[in-house]
Amino acid sequence: MKIIRSPKTMTAWSHRLRREGVTIGFVPTMGALHDGHRALIRAARLKCDALVVSIFVNPTQFGPTEDLSKYPRPITKDRALCRQEGVDICFEPTAATMYPEGFQTVVTVPDLARRWEGAIRPHHFAGVATVVTKLFGMVRPDLALFGQKDFQQAALVRRLIEDLNLGVTLIVHPTVREQDGLAMSSRNVYLSPEERAVAPVLFKSLQAGAGGIRGGVTEGAGIQSIMTETLRQHSDAAIDYLAVCDPQTLEPLPAVTSQAVLLGAVRVGTVRLIDNMLVSVPAKKKR
Repeated sequence: MKIIRSPKTMTAWSHRLRREGVTIGFVPTMGALHDGHRALIRAARLKCDALVVSIFVNPTQFGPTEDLSKYPRPITKDRALCRQEGVDICFEPTAATMYPEGFQTVVTVPDLARRWEGAIRPHHFAGVATVVTKLFGMVRPDLALFGQKDFQQAALVRRLIEDLNLGVTLIVHPTVREQDGLAMSSRNVYLSPEERAVAPVLFKSLQAGAGGIRGGVTEGAGIQSIMTETLRQHSDAAIDYLAVCDPQTLEPLPAVTSQAVLLGAVRVGTVRLIDNMLVSVPAKKKR
């Protein structure tokens, strides 16, 4: 595995391989890699000839009160995981090379970014959209893999690719979970043992909402109530939102007629957890 830090070197490597007809896959990360990232890397490895994983803790997607300075950076372990999984390039740019003096361009996807995570973290998605656009320009991938756990982010990247004609095939990989259902996340390491025991309650509430839909509940407010009541029964976690949304626009659904995405964000202690679940309304049986 080769480590590249310079954006220009990264782009030159990609240009050379693309001229040779090599298919390039890309998994962008902020490091602190876990089995969820491993699943993305393995899925990408099967779909491309050459694989790039970026490790860059992007400062522009953190708000002034968020945990940028505390974000875990176990680079030695991250590189070891990439080597184990057959990654060809570990791209490790610095903040200075990503955002050099005079940098001022910001990419936004206003409608998809205005609700849910965007409402709670106002600067987050502009940072995500900008860094993803830059990384795509540097890596020049044919395909890129993102995790479903960050559903709103994946929806935003899909819109970004389509609107800017970036020519990247987006693949969204299903959420990888612990045995008790907790979605794998780099921030899970911040949970105390007591908080870790409570954390799967978000997944349980999404399951309850999905069960309601499959059981015939179609009103968005009713499904939301099921999720809220389930969470309240099992914990006192602070709810940021539990929502029933259109999977494409992420707008709230008054009623579910075909498919919905259930979005949730809660705070367990000081740790903020997000999760989601795609649900389809069961087809009516013919008599």
